[in-house]
Amino acid sequence: MSLRFRLLIAAAGIVVVSLVLSGALTWVLVRNLEFDDAHLQLDRLALLRRAEVLRAECLTIPSGTTTTCPGGNGRLASRAAYEDRLRNLAVASGADRMLLVAANRTIVFDSAGSDSIGTKIVLGAQRKIDQGTVNEGNVVISGQDFIGAGVAIAPRRDPDGAAGLVFARTVASINSLATGQVVPRLLGAGLAALLLALAIALLLSRAFARPLSELAGAAEEIAAGNYAARVGVTGRDEIGVVGRSFNRMAEAVERARATQRDFLANVSHELKTPLTSLLGFSQALIDGSLQTPAERTRAGTIIHEEAHRVLRMSQELLDLARVESGQISLHPTDVDLKALLEQEIEIVKPRAGERQLALDLRLPTSPPHVKSDPERLHQIIDNLLDNAVKYAPAGTPVEVAVANGLMNVEVAVSNQVDQNPPDPQRIFDRFYRGDPSRSSAAGGVGLGLAISRELAVALGGKLWAELDGQVLRVRLNLPSI
Repeated sequence: MSLRFRLLIAAAGIVVVSLVLSGALTWVLVRNLEFDDAHLQLDRLALLRRAEVLRAECLTIPSGTTTTCPGGNGRLASRAAYEDRLRNLAVASGADRMLLVAANRTIVFDSAGSDSIGTKIVLGAQRKIDQGTVNEGNVVISGQDFIGAGVAIAPRRDPDGAAGLVFARTVASINSLATGQVVPRLLGAGLAALLLALAIALLLSRAFARPLSELAGAAEEIAAGNYAARVGVTGRDEIGVVGRSFNRMAEAVERARATQRDFLANVSHELKTPLTSLLGFSQALIDGSLQTPAERTRAGTIIHEEAHRVLRMSQELLDLARVESGQISLHPTDVDLKALLEQEIEIVKPRAGERQLALDLRLPTSPPHVKSDPERLHQIIDNLLDNAVKYAPAGTPVEVAVANGLMNVEVAVSNQVDQNPPDPQRIFDRFYRGDPSRSSAAGGVGLGLAISRELAVALGGKLWAELDGQVLRVRLNLPSI
């Protein structure tokens, strides 16, 4: 199911639910108003028709004749004539039923028939209106619910024993009237609201679907290899945030792919030189073009060195892959940093002496200890010192300084640089060399510092570089004990 269709269904559902709730509330309100109006009409009807009910029991006779109807010109009508007059009066009143009730509240006359005769009804509430006081209430007559209004009467027809006049309307008729008033208007308003909601939902769905379609298309392009694909989704809403995040992700993927391509190209280039030497000198040994023992010894030495170089590069690539994937095993322990640095300096001292480099170790008054993996820390320090000894100008000092922090220990390896200083922001990139003209045989393959940075992070520390004039300072921050 598409997003657009779901939005349309949601809009329609909201409208329907709103209409049902508002319609039910409106119907209740209108029904209550109709009941109030019906009660008031019945109250006035009972007061208005009371005198007519009293006159209905008298027959008109010529003037001057003796009458038994006090206050009227006539005599008492027969029972059949009296009930016919009451029924006609009930029809003229518009009420569903007109009742006469006795003093004990039982029905003695019903305009709708005799089924209810003898039924007891109670009108418990009273209302005062301009013409007098009326009793009101809900009653059940012949199994139907009614609302009624009654007033007291005193007719002369004793056999009936009537003491009250009641007009009643069925509850069903009032409910039907309320429904007839509400439902057509509600349906009309609901249809208009539904059409309007669907139109708005359609517009909104297009506004939502367009950027999402653009995002989906760009994602397909990236999946197909077009890493330069971007989306033009903007704005401060959630879709705009997703669009900007997608563009940043695409840029990161493009950079990663470019880095991967450069990495493969660099690896191929770095492997090409030693492998070419291996093939050339091994072929010379095979075809016998090297005649003297000295030539053969020199060829064997070169083959050995180049094979060792390829092995070292493979090991460094494997270490880098393990560190980046988190598969390298670490065994942190208490490491005496002073002893480790003194050992590392002794290892590189012969190489530094060949280039007349002065090694200077500066330690704080209290020898520091760090929580680290001794083997991996040795690898980091070895790479830093090796890098300094290789690239420091001949006859210059190489300084190793240690400083205690509040919760860490910092080791800084400083050396001077020549006219081609390295970029401190890129010095930890794979295969980076500050001087591109320097051969890989003299300067390594450019993986040592990249591995060292990853190892420092894995050990809970940080490794970064600073260039202060003609001095390159590489700082290693490690957690202290």
